[in-house]
Order: sequence, then structure tokens, then C-alpha cells
Amino acid sequence: MIYIFLTVATLMAFWQVSRCDFINYDDHAYITENNHIRTGLSMDGIRWAFTTDYAANWHPLTWISHVLDIQLFGLNPQGHHLTNLFFHIANTLLLFVVLQRMSKALWQSAFVAALFALHPLHVESVAWVAERKDVLSAFFWMATMGAYCLYVERPGTVRYLLVLLLFVLGLMAKPMLVTLPFVLLLLDFWPLQRYQQRNSDQEITIKPLSPGKRKGKSRKKKAVTITEEAKAENSTDFKFPLALIRQLFREKIPLFTIAALSSIVTYIVQQKSGAVQSIAAYPLNVRIENAFVSYVAYIGKMLWPDKLAVIYPHPGLWQRWQVAGALLILVSITLLVIRAAKRYKYLTVGWFWYVGTLVPVIGIIQVGAQARADRYTYIPLIGLFIMTAWLVPDLLNKWRYREKALVVSATIVLSCFSIVTYSQVSCWQDSLKLSDHALNVTVNNFIAYYTRGSAYASLSNKKQALEDYDKAIAINPIYADAYFGRGAAHAALGDQKQAIEAYDKAIELNPKNAEFYANRGTACATLGDYKQALVDYDKAIKINPERAEYYANRGATYVALGNNKQSFEDYDRAIKINPEFAESYSNRGATYAALGNYKQAIEDYDRAIDASPKYAEAYNNRGAAYAALGNYKQAIEDYDRAIEINPRYALAYHNRAASYEKLGNHKQAYEELKAAAVLGDQDVQNFFRRQGKTR
Repeated sequence: MIYIFLTVATLMAFWQVSRCDFINYDDHAYITENNHIRTGLSMDGIRWAFTTDYAANWHPLTWISHVLDIQLFGLNPQGHHLTNLFFHIANTLLLFVVLQRMSKALWQSAFVAALFALHPLHVESVAWVAERKDVLSAFFWMATMGAYCLYVERPGTVRYLLVLLLFVLGLMAKPMLVTLPFVLLLLDFWPLQRYQQRNSDQEITIKPLSPGKRKGKSRKKKAVTITEEAKAENSTDFKFPLALIRQLFREKIPLFTIAALSSIVTYIVQQKSGAVQSIAAYPLNVRIENAFVSYVAYIGKMLWPDKLAVIYPHPGLWQRWQVAGALLILVSITLLVIRAAKRYKYLTVGWFWYVGTLVPVIGIIQVGAQARADRYTYIPLIGLFIMTAWLVPDLLNKWRYREKALVVSATIVLSCFSIVTYSQVSCWQDSLKLSDHALNVTVNNFIAYYTRGSAYASLSNKKQALEDYDKAIAINPIYADAYFGRGAAHAALGDQKQAIEAYDKAIELNPKNAEFYANRGTACATLGDYKQALVDYDKAIKINPERAEYYANRGATYVALGNNKQSFEDYDRAIKINPEFAESYSNRGATYAALGNYKQAIEDYDRAIDASPKYAEAYNNRGAAYAALGNYKQAIEDYDRAIEINPRYALAYHNRAASYEKLGNHKQAYEELKAAAVLGDQDVQNFFRRQGKTR
């Protein structure tokens, strides 16, 4: 019944994710615009997953999970979201199973799992497709704890190797698992009770959780009885057996070693990508102060999950009273749980679980521009949930209405969390709604203005997008992405000079972003400055040599400069990176056509159409190639298809008129020319003017 409740309750609280879209905050980099992911399952894709440092992370299993989603669901966001939800449910059930097996406390374990499943702070990890790494790595976290529990019950090499394997797999999903060896040491203390020492001269041994029935009298003599264990727990003479602690630590040296290596790799990858902020941007004292405040802020959000946002901008310096207050709270709680370690071991374990697992993401090494993030609490909150689930029943131990009170209070808490979670999931419906919500619950959120501007831009509302980009820049004048967005909006409105000015500023602020150079290159090419465009494309490719679009754009620039040989090399490279890149096939076909090689051009147009069946320009270009070969009927069929896809495609009408003229159908040719003139074809309009006609 507990399994059913946890599953159904989680489905009800999170089911709206099945109606959510991809968002413009990392989903494009991870899925929708990632050619290595969009091509589906392949050996090249798997090889890329294990060798890339794309998106400032090395997490091959996360990449492979996204590839499998594409293979199963394509770019339908519903399947991707439901996969996240599936992992969240699996994590919830695993947490319950493992915690109950370790502690033998059914209802406390169930309550911890229910809090984990339904807490609103976990919406971000589930509803955000790009955060697959969170739910996937947590799955291996829970599985590693389960394997460790089996190892403690019956130690052995095979079971220890299973622990190592699951731990490594978790790190390959997200390096957040580097703190897991530390958590296993905490679990040794409680609930596994591996720190056992009956008296000072007793031989120190590691006692399994459930020794079970064993052959041989010698093993039975060494077992500690339940009565002795209870006395040891409640003894006022309890001491930490240092020799035993060293032994338990040595047992985990392989885990700590792997965690250290993963931390080094992660830091190098993020430093190389520019994700790690400099000390100049965020001085060490600012980071430490923000860490203290964030620890307390997460506790506050755990108790009262209000005003949750996808991004909390870093405020810089906190006020002194806020930092002092946070530090006082943290020190007080730490001293209390240490003092209570003899009687309430779960408080010590829960608190240091929370504090320790947040260390990698608390901001001492600042990655990004956020002060904190809801997703960072996915694993750490378990520690606070454990403290709550065990402390409250203990405090009410002598109250006659204890059981009824616990049932009623648990029902109220879980119901409230479920309602807030359901509401919070609805905010993730699309980029515009998510950004609007963030702006409503935070202040001076320049990142939310930027993401909302990008959402407006994708809806072709360029003017509103410009307003939001300007607001982001007004709040943070050194925010490079906002200048980039402003440049893209100006370019879409046809103002390439303004676009270049904005791109210049973005590059000045962040010279390591390939997309900034690529977009400036496109703006320069539009203005006819092909040499500068080549310089920018070269820089973009040097920074990110795996982006097919950069090669395709550089290839088109080489065509404009008359360097067809180099253009073919770039188109070939773009197609090798993304075999489904329709524009590259079409552009390469146009280059072949310009050289008079119409048969080869038609082959490329065929490939472009196969890759993108609604690519009107490819049909029009193929029609022109057929016309050049004298096959006017086939040309007209292609023009028909281009116009069917885009009824306002003036050039296709113009070209169809030429083919009808060649076939002697002058009347139809004239009608096609009139349609092209109405749609704005300047050449046709000039033709009619020379004929003394308006059309």
C-alpha cells in the first residue's frame, strides 16, 4: 500500500509535466539544438557522449539518456518529461526501500520518501528536461545506498564492487555524487550502527546490520545482542571509537579516490568552458557569505516553499545582519545536533547529510550567476526530512494522542506540499510562463528578463523581446547574453549595424562564446563584409568545432568570395557532423548548380528534402536545376510543392512562370508573374514597369 500511495501521489502531483514544452533555458543546448542528440542512437553519438565536455560537464550517461529519449519520442516533449517523472518515482521508491531496510522503521521511512516525492523544491529537477542529470544521478545514488546496505549485511568483494560500479555510474550522470562516500560514513553511524564498542578493552569489529543465521559457533559469540545494542545506544559513556572510524574510512578509500578524480575532472571541464566564475566577479568573501545565507534559505524554503523561481540572481554582498543571523543559526543547529548525538543519532546524520551534500553546489566554487537553485536540494533535503520524520515522533512519545496527531499532521503537510507542487509544475508549461513567474516572485531578475525576451523572440515578437533585453541590461550592464539577445533581435528586424554593435559588446564581455562570433559573422555577411564574417566564423569554429551551422555559414561566405573549393569542404564537414542537416545539402547543391553541375545539385536537393520534407527552398532550387536541364514539367512539379508549403514564396512563382514560358503556356506564365509581383518580387515588378504596366 505504501508503494502504491507513493506512486499515485507522485503521479497526481506531477502529471502536468506531460503537457509542458521544452524551455529556452538549457533545453536547446541539451536536446532541441544539439545535433549529436537529435540524430538518435548511434555509435558516433555514444562515442561523443563519453568524450565531450559540451555544456560545461562530463556526464555521458545523461547524454545517452537524452539520445534514447530522441530515439523513442523524437522531439515530442511529453516523452522526455515523462522519463524525468519515471526516474523521480523510481528514486522515491528506492529511497523508501533502502531507508526502511537500514532503519527497520516503516512509517518514518515512508514519510521521508513521501516528503521527497511531493516537496515543491523538487519540481525543478523533475519538470526541467535539461535537469535529467539530477533525477538520473539520484537513481544511482539510491541504488548505491541499497548496494551498500547489502554489503554491510554480508560483506564481500562482489558486493563491494557493486557499490563501486553504481557509484561510478552515478558520477557519469552528474558529479553531485562526490559527497556520497561521506554520506555512507554517516549511515555507518546511524542507522546501520556500525560504530559499536562495548567497552574500552573490547576487540573492535565492524558489526553487520543483520547478521542472520550463520554456521559456526564462533560467529554467534561475536554477535551483539539487541539488548546490548540498545544499551550501547543509550549509554552516557558513549564514545567515538577512533580506531573503528579509521577502519570504516579505509574501507571507503576507493570511493573517496574516485570522488576526488571526478571533482578534478568536473572543475577542469567547467573552468575550460568558462562556467566557473572568476574571483574578480565573485570575491571569496562574497561566496562564503552567500553560502551561509543559502544554507538557511534552503531550510526556509523546505519549511515554507513559497516564491520558487527557476533562477535566483546572485545579489553580490548580503547585508551584515543577514550573514550574521545565518551563521548564528547554522552554528547553533550544529552544536545542538552534536550534543544530541548520543541519544538522537538521526539528528546528527540528517544535519550533516544536509550540510555535506550541499558543499559542491553551495557557491564556494561559483558556477553561473545564481545565488542558489531549487534543483540543488534534490538530494540534500533528504537529511532534513530524516531529522523531521524521526524527531517529531520522539518528541510526542509520551502523548496519549501521539499516533492520531502524527497521522493528521502528516496528512496535512503532504496534502499542502502536493497542492503547491501541482501549482508549481504549471509554471513550467513553457518559457514565457516560466519567466513571467520568476519575474513575479523575484526582484531585479535580469536572467528572467533575458529568458522572457528570448521567448518573445521565438514567437516573432521582436519589439517586446528588445524591451526585455534592455531591462536585463539596465539591471546588469555586464550581462553578455542580454547584449547577444539584443543583437539577434535587431538582426531579425533588419538592422544589422545595430546588431553588430550589440554583438561587439557581448563578445567584449564574454570572448569565449562561439555563438556570439557566429551571429556577428552572419550580420557582417548580410552587409557584404565577407572578410570579417570569415574571421568571426573561424573564431566560432575554434571555440566550438562541433557545431554544423558554423561550417555551413562559413561555406556560404566562401561561395560569396568565389572560393568554391573551400565552401565544399565546409559543407562536407557540416554534413558529417549532422547528416540530417537539410540546409547544408541545399547550400552545397546550390554551389554545384552555380558551377553547372546540375545532376550533382539535384542529388543534394533530394537529400535536403529527405531530411526536411517541408523545406520549400529545396524544392524551388531543385526545380531550377531541373529547368536548367530542360525538364520543365518536373521543375513545375517542384515549384508547385514549394508554393504549397509556402504560398507567399515569390521566387517560386517567378521560376514557375519561366518554366511555363518555356513550355509555350504564355497565359499561365503571365499569371505566375503577376502573383510574383504582388508578393514583392522586385525583378518582376521592374519588368512590368518597363512594359508600362503596374502588374
